[in-house]
Amino acid sequence: MPASSRVGVSALTRARLRQAERELAAQDPRMAAAIDAVGACTLLPRREGSHFGHLVRNIIYQQLSGSAAATIHGRFAALVGGDAQAPDPHSVLALHEDALRGCGLSTAKQRAIRDLATHVVDGRLPLDALDTMADEAVIDALVPVRGIGPWTAQMFLMFRLGRPDVLPVLDLGVRKGAQRIYRTRTLPDAARLTRLARNWRPWASVASWYCWRVLDLEDAGGW
Repeated sequence: MPASSRVGVSALTRARLRQAERELAAQDPRMAAAIDAVGACTLLPRREGSHFGHLVRNIIYQQLSGSAAATIHGRFAALVGGDAQAPDPHSVLALHEDALRGCGLSTAKQRAIRDLATHVVDGRLPLDALDTMADEAVIDALVPVRGIGPWTAQMFLMFRLGRPDVLPVLDLGVRKGAQRIYRTRTLPDAARLTRLARNWRPWASVASWYCWRVLDLEDAGGW
């Protein structure tokens, strides 16, 4: 069982990131080259605000440019009131759809945010328990919410909970980065990426982060 599948797994810290870099480099020469080119990993969990606020933000930002999403999120936060990064789900449910539409939210995103708030209020989504739940259990708890699929749940595991061994096999950036690191002729599909990632365990989140980052290098085309 991967380390990240065990209940109570420790979140990533700076010390654990340095450990991950050492072990990944020792296990995989190609990843070692990527680590050397990119530098230190900065994949630390984002602890500001609440889990609910983080998920709302993720829904708002889906399929939008950063600036447009930030504007809509700012309007939404002002409408709900209180802590912008920790909105109250009860307050969200009290809002009329016309008010949400006025923020710039599409009908689909309004429904997703309201569904998320409903899951939290009625207890189907136990946000307070997510930190101690196994990765698979967190995903199972999140994906029934409208607008949250497996990829969004995996990003929550990586960036909010700081889980060290998440492998988002369908993420285009991870696939493109892996293609450059391992110099494959074609973009690896989920099955091939899983095979390439055998040496990444138990630090698949960190290795995935390096796949994203090699795409930012000025000489990324040389990979």
